[in-house]
Amino acid sequence: MSDQVQTHYQSYPYPRYPLIASVRRCDTYALNLEALWARFNRSLPPPEAKKILIAGCGTFAPYPWAVANPDVPITALDLSERSLRRARWHTSLHGRFNVDYRCGDLSDPDVVEGKFGIIDSFGVLHHLEDPLAGLMALEQRLVQGGILRIMVYSRYARREEESIRRAFRLLGVTTPREARRLLNKARPGSRLAGYLATADEAATDVGVADALLHPRARTYRVDELLETLRLAGLKPLLFAHHGALEDVSEEVCRLRTLEKTRQSPGNFVVYLARADESVAAGPSRMIKLNPCLVSAVGFFKLGKLRIPARIGCVNKSLGFSERRFLRSFLSPVPGCKITADQAEMVTAYKRALFLLEYSP
Repeated sequence: MSDQVQTHYQSYPYPRYPLIASVRRCDTYALNLEALWARFNRSLPPPEAKKILIAGCGTFAPYPWAVANPDVPITALDLSERSLRRARWHTSLHGRFNVDYRCGDLSDPDVVEGKFGIIDSFGVLHHLEDPLAGLMALEQRLVQGGILRIMVYSRYARREEESIRRAFRLLGVTTPREARRLLNKARPGSRLAGYLATADEAATDVGVADALLHPRARTYRVDELLETLRLAGLKPLLFAHHGALEDVSEEVCRLRTLEKTRQSPGNFVVYLARADESVAAGPSRMIKLNPCLVSAVGFFKLGKLRIPARIGCVNKSLGFSERRFLRSFLSPVPGCKITADQAEMVTAYKRALFLLEYSP
């Protein structure tokens, strides 16, 4: 990756959450290694898979990953020493010490040793000079059955940002202060004013810098993304952006239909595996609660528990009866003991990743 991108994040470490900002463990349920491994491999992770790599960690991601996986070694990799320093402060302040921080380029095969059960590269690949090379480097770091999660910019979700970013480059705007001065002059009712009013990134200097002043940002249509994945030897297991359908083929068809009218549900979030790997269902199955939800479904919890959606589908609030149902899976339950009345709820909670199904 060019020095230009490294300089950008040295100047504007992103995101800029307060160091005291905390997350509930239940909100990290979609980052739990055991849950993700069971979802896509129908088994619990073997010892060699119990390692996580965050490739392009920024200032915050190591913290929720560490909350979700307190007993799993995590390697956090980033180009920016300033981003790594702030990420280290955040995890240390909240008592999370299972993260090893490394500074370097994710495409460099020597920057991180070993292989990993889960690799997360969220919002990173579209900033690389060669995203395909980056994907191939990450694919090489997966253990057998390993899972890679990526987020990349969608062409139509980023139309406003990319229009403004190109205009700023032509005008020679290079700092958030200069960008804000122009944004604040936008005519009421204009597209520019509309962007300023609705974009969360516009609230902070680092947000403006990341969204509108980044030296390199690539966007994708769904078929461009699929072709890049194919060339990297990867296949999609699940699309996890808002509203995504569970079936990959159906979601691809939905995205293609939206793109015909220059629409997108948001940026693409995808879980991936090596294209040459397949999963065979075991002879029997067990069902258990996602480890991140154990304390959240306790008997003495009052009111409704709302957990934001992290894996595409909308999560229903958990009242007393829902928590009681989930508590029945604190210890693994054989699938053969699921009654017909329970089957629909079990299926819904497996889709939401609240329950895990695996072969012992």
